[in-house]
Amino acid sequence: MSTRHLAGATALATTLFLAGAGGALAQETITVNIGSSHPENNIWVYAMKNTFQPEVDRILAESGEYAIDWMESYGGTLYKFTDTREAVMDGIVDVGMVGTVWEGANMPLQNVTYFTPFATEDHRVIIEIFDDLSENLPELKDSWAENGMVHLSSLITDSYDIYATFPVTSLADLQNRKLNAPGTSANWLQETGATPVDGALTTYYTNIQTGVTEGTLSFASGILPTRVYEVAPELTRVGIGSMYFGGIAANMDFFEGLPAPVQDAFRQAAQATSIAHGDYVADLAARALDEMQAAGLTIHELPEEEKAAWVNGLPDIVEPWLEQTGDEGRVVLKAYFDALRERGIEPRRAWDEGL
Repeated sequence: MSTRHLAGATALATTLFLAGAGGALAQETITVNIGSSHPENNIWVYAMKNTFQPEVDRILAESGEYAIDWMESYGGTLYKFTDTREAVMDGIVDVGMVGTVWEGANMPLQNVTYFTPFATEDHRVIIEIFDDLSENLPELKDSWAENGMVHLSSLITDSYDIYATFPVTSLADLQNRKLNAPGTSANWLQETGATPVDGALTTYYTNIQTGVTEGTLSFASGILPTRVYEVAPELTRVGIGSMYFGGIAANMDFFEGLPAPVQDAFRQAAQATSIAHGDYVADLAARALDEMQAAGLTIHELPEEEKAAWVNGLPDIVEPWLEQTGDEGRVVLKAYFDALRERGIEPRRAWDEGL
């Protein structure tokens, strides 16, 4: 354990509250460095600041034995989005947002949703499932541990759709179109006739405005703050689905060095954070659609038969992921799809068929 983590876990500061001449009650104040690569209003960070921290404080205040001195480093002040895993793993922060979507080589198991599109649009279900699997499925729990982290709360996106300069009424409308589809999401355009172009929320506006692309695959809560709807005023609801993005995690050495009551407070606060995250994304996505429509966005719904043609026309995009992840990937995929079906959700395509 690093010197800083040991100091944090054993209480960097102790405040004495005198209880008369005969004795005193000692309250240990533990310093916790918490941070992210994104700002506090971002969907993956909002609940950290507004639910996790105050909930830990509330729980610990009930006994008065421990208190937290939060040292906040939000908005990329310590590290950027490419370094979220390393920041928590190496102890740059004790608790942080970890985008496993950017960790295909180091944490590929967590990216199962990105290789199984059209599974579900219910982001709250994704949170519930991955909170459970990250704690109780050894393959996922061990993956966090092998990277020196303890998973606390799941992070997700709302459902991906098409924001473009043109409406999509059939797959024919995608022929020879260029759409921003970063990373793994490029696989979702295979056999559709569209050409995926790499990018990020921060580049979509300029890409579309300058004609580099004609639209993007993205989600409402990300499109609103970046104002992409101004240059891509046609939204076609496709229902590619909500995705597991990553998690709020603690550095393992730091977490294991905390007193048991503080660990328990972190766990309880993480559960509240998952609920708050789901609520915030739902509220923001709904508000985003209202605000974007008021600003001129037109919303279309891709016909059901075209959605079916899209998902069934995709090649077996999960197979390369299974080749990479082996038996562990098969276990994770089966557990994920079993969990969906247990909740009454039947994905549009049985990506787990044959396992």
